[in-house]
Amino acid sequence: MASVLLNVPAKAKRGEVIEIKALVSHIMETGYRHTTTGAVIPRDIITSMTCHYNGVEVFRMEMFPAIAANPFVTFCTTALESGTFDFQWTGDQGFSQTASAAIIVE
Repeated sequence: MASVLLNVPAKAKRGEVIEIKALVSHIMETGYRHTTTGAVIPRDIITSMTCHYNGVEVFRMEMFPAIAANPFVTFCTTALESGTFDFQWTGDQGFSQTASAAIIVE
């Protein structure tokens, strides 16, 4: 399992634009490198990340081999109501990781 760090404000005012930050640890392998014996190291990357706010998708990102290991993503959304941000990362080799964070909207 990969470790996840989320930075979601605990509280916000209704209608406020908030910044969301997410980092997932994953050793990315592009599939272009070779071992010392010449064998290709299979590609192993995170291919997508989604974020749902109370069940509504607010962010989606597709990733490709040039993405860094341990991708750090920042995006903004509007705080509409108290609830939960649910994150999901998927990738090669059956990789799947989820995390969530709550927010109170006043």
